[in-house]
Amino acid sequence: MTSVRSTSSETNSGSVAWVVLVAAFGGFLFGFDVAVINGAVQPLQEEFDLGELSLGFAVASGLLGAMLGAWVGGPIVDRIGRVRSMQIAAVLFFLSAILSGLAFTAFDFVLWRILGGIGVGMASVLAPAYIAEVAPTRMRGRLGSMWQMAIVLGIFFSAVSNAFLANLAGGAGSEFWLGLDTWRWMLIAEAVPALIYGLLALSIPESPRYLVGRGQEDKARRVLSEIVGISGREELDQKVAEIRETINFEARQKLKDLMASGKIMPIVWVGIGLAVFQQFVGINVIFFYSDTLWQSVGIPEEQSLLIQIISTSVNVLFTVVGIVIVDKVGRRIPLAVGSAGMTVTLGVLVLAFSQAEVQNAADGAVTLPEPWNLIALIAANLFVAFFAATWGPFMWLLLGEMFPNRIRAVALGVTAAFNWLANFVISLFFPYMAELSLVFAYGLYAVVALISLIFVLKWVPETKGRELEDMQEGAYQRPER
Repeated sequence: MTSVRSTSSETNSGSVAWVVLVAAFGGFLFGFDVAVINGAVQPLQEEFDLGELSLGFAVASGLLGAMLGAWVGGPIVDRIGRVRSMQIAAVLFFLSAILSGLAFTAFDFVLWRILGGIGVGMASVLAPAYIAEVAPTRMRGRLGSMWQMAIVLGIFFSAVSNAFLANLAGGAGSEFWLGLDTWRWMLIAEAVPALIYGLLALSIPESPRYLVGRGQEDKARRVLSEIVGISGREELDQKVAEIRETINFEARQKLKDLMASGKIMPIVWVGIGLAVFQQFVGINVIFFYSDTLWQSVGIPEEQSLLIQIISTSVNVLFTVVGIVIVDKVGRRIPLAVGSAGMTVTLGVLVLAFSQAEVQNAADGAVTLPEPWNLIALIAANLFVAFFAATWGPFMWLLLGEMFPNRIRAVALGVTAAFNWLANFVISLFFPYMAELSLVFAYGLYAVVALISLIFVLKWVPETKGRELEDMQEGAYQRPER
């Protein structure tokens, strides 16, 4: 059967843009939630008297929830639908923002951060799947990358919000409105976008592939016509028939569906590799611990927050670059370029931090002499640029589009769970590794970036221009070398 290629009119383009923006707004909360903790690291440690490993666990606790949310998110999304799952995630974001900001002990702080993390994990599964399923093939790369754009905007606005509140109150640990410390208000601020996300989710239709799987083919045709842009009864019937042939009609997708001939399908292993490498290069260290990192080399708090805003601005700018190139040059080659660039810039950071000088033997405070302080700052931002233009958007894009229809939700759930597990491990141990040696920490990330280059060139397939219904188990081939 010949695949139907969607053609979108101006009206269809506006409709698909709206539903993608609403779905991607979950990415804004994703970014805001995982990065907002950055401004609270030091006062959180002082408030609850945490050691380095305990601090790492408190900061990374939301990622445990994200891992759980991603793991269970696939089956949940497949059972109750993409849109209803978005609404549930919004509620979790809202509750976590309020309750973590009002936490009395480290224990309940961790509990509420895990709750919000479950929402993050669900969003990381449902939004890429939904966007891939409603986007016309010729626009899928750009629209799929909007998820990552929303994430980096969330990271950026969390940095701006943190800096604004800290400057207004005189520091993250200072008492502010209603007698609450500023760092608590940084966390509570997330309740506003969470509420907006929940309301916006009421305005978009369900995925046509989910609708076909539930026997609601007339609704699926309506979405394919009004959103995806397929016109004509014959074309709509053909597209619905293609979807029907490639989906899983069971009540829910199961982990065993990822097996073929008693083994995990190769494409699933590729997805897991992409998910793990994206985190093991250490990108979230820049955003989770940036103010602590730069203060450790002699930059005061107010300037370190400014540097964080600069880094997040670079993240946004180069994510735009990735969105511009994705449908022109594909996914695989930019990933390879990103891996090479990250390897080099992380290597420069290793060299820069090897020049650090101890300023105060009593507390171990260090500083970077000129010109190494400037070199480190430039290298860190170039690292962010290479990541933002490639691995940031393209990993999530590939996970959303490269799996067969019949396993997409559960495969996305499993691979996203590995992404969050890798994120948790990196975030948990960075404070401890930083105490030992920043040279060791960044050296490890540089080695991982180099391995990711080999992985991309050897195993990652190209998905540019392929219909989702063409992503079948037998169609997977290793890229030519």
